[in-house]
Amino acid sequence: MATEDMVHEGETVLVVDFGAQYAQLIARRVREARVYSEIVPHSITAAEIADRAPTGIILSGGPKSVHVDGAPEMDPKVYELGIPILGICYGAQLIAHQNDGTVGRNDRGEYGRTTMKVDIAGSLLSGTPGEQTVWMSHFDAITEVADDFTITARTTDAPVAAFEAPERGLYGVQYHPEVGHTPFGQHVIERFVHDACGAHADWTMASVIDTQVDLIQKQVGDSGRVICALSGGVDSAVAAALVHKAVGDRLTCVYVDTGLMRAGESDQIVETFERHQHIELIHVHAADRFFENLQGVTDPEAKRKTIGEQFIRVFEAAKHQVEGAAYLVQGTLYPDVIESGTAEAAKIKSHHNVGGLPDDIEFELVEPLRLLFKDEVRAVGTELGLPDEIVWRQPFPGPGLGVRIIGEVTPGRVAVLQAADLIVREEIHNAGLDREIWQAFAVLPGINSVGVMGDERTYADAIIIRAVTSEDAMTADWAHLPYELLSTMSNRIINEVSGVNRVAYDITSKPPGTIEWE
Repeated sequence: MATEDMVHEGETVLVVDFGAQYAQLIARRVREARVYSEIVPHSITAAEIADRAPTGIILSGGPKSVHVDGAPEMDPKVYELGIPILGICYGAQLIAHQNDGTVGRNDRGEYGRTTMKVDIAGSLLSGTPGEQTVWMSHFDAITEVADDFTITARTTDAPVAAFEAPERGLYGVQYHPEVGHTPFGQHVIERFVHDACGAHADWTMASVIDTQVDLIQKQVGDSGRVICALSGGVDSAVAAALVHKAVGDRLTCVYVDTGLMRAGESDQIVETFERHQHIELIHVHAADRFFENLQGVTDPEAKRKTIGEQFIRVFEAAKHQVEGAAYLVQGTLYPDVIESGTAEAAKIKSHHNVGGLPDDIEFELVEPLRLLFKDEVRAVGTELGLPDEIVWRQPFPGPGLGVRIIGEVTPGRVAVLQAADLIVREEIHNAGLDREIWQAFAVLPGINSVGVMGDERTYADAIIIRAVTSEDAMTADWAHLPYELLSTMSNRIINEVSGVNRVAYDITSKPPGTIEWE
């Protein structure tokens, strides 16, 4: 697929992932400094990095000790490339370990907020207080560094909390500057990418649009016709607007009503899109097809792959309505790619538009958002002039309500979930929390429980309410909704949705859970 080769062509900082839960957050923080970043596996070689010619390299943290067998390492020849390197936590320990320093095994770890004392401001800590709060998460600690390294900061349990060797382009911090709990962390990251690496702060959404328009035009050519898999969510809408800017009326959008959408959503999507986008739109009613193929399917991965394949088959059929269409636009995002797994990363779940695609797809994919996080997609949408009702639409999974129903997906179960989900969304809106909540929805877990309604015993469905706050869906916290709001949702669902007698609230964050239940 051509989009696999669509890499950023300007200044880039590579984030080498050593298994850290914060690798994605590091990449985001670099982008917030208006420098493009990308995550790569620790198995990447010096030659491969040299080919990419990054402006800088950041080594992430990780759960391992540098002393254990099989601990992840980096090709030592990377240090000979002359590219500035910043190590964070495990990454800092690895730099010390591979450059004649010593990583000691402590009797106790250092976790959470810690006071750090700056002895020498140096390059990275210049402009920060002499005593500051940092977020630690480590057991081992660097105890010695090579003679050409300078120790710049320390804590009670970390004698080398920060170090640098500017003439060698090597820097390390034992703490996590990427998290919000480290007040001056973003300052340190910006000092590294702007000052140590010399990267220009010119990666903006306007530059993203210009770059992607150019890439789309090169991929599609002067005459290629394109169809867009329009789901109604912000991702596919922004992707469509971006491709339309590149190819004009050679784009046709296809909206597939799978029967798995939220209540009233299909009519709203078609009306909103036609009113604002003025792009040719084909509306395909395919609910019967999806329900038929989902009969008896209960495994979450099988369900996602079934829905993904049916999407593609519907688009292949729609292709015949658009003469010469050889390209398919999808709103694939960077988190989709990460969660669907790579050769080096574990698969969390297949996304219907990544890991769920069939092998015999007839299209060449166009995925202009593949390297972006959700908040960046919203910024691109705003830059393109899309209305708030599209740009700020809550994220909705491509497989729709199919992954919010545990077990088999049937028209009857979808109807129950649609009714409950509508109540959740209405009450979130009534409470004025639309912008504060990343996602709020209902789940049908396939659990029946005993209840009493009208002095009679019931044995009916339970509904789970799920609401989370997040920046990019890579991590999320459960939303601390007011008790009164939860009470209103519960009362309405039980009174208004036939077949439901119990409501529960999911208070699981991500990790360890995912936002969706499947």
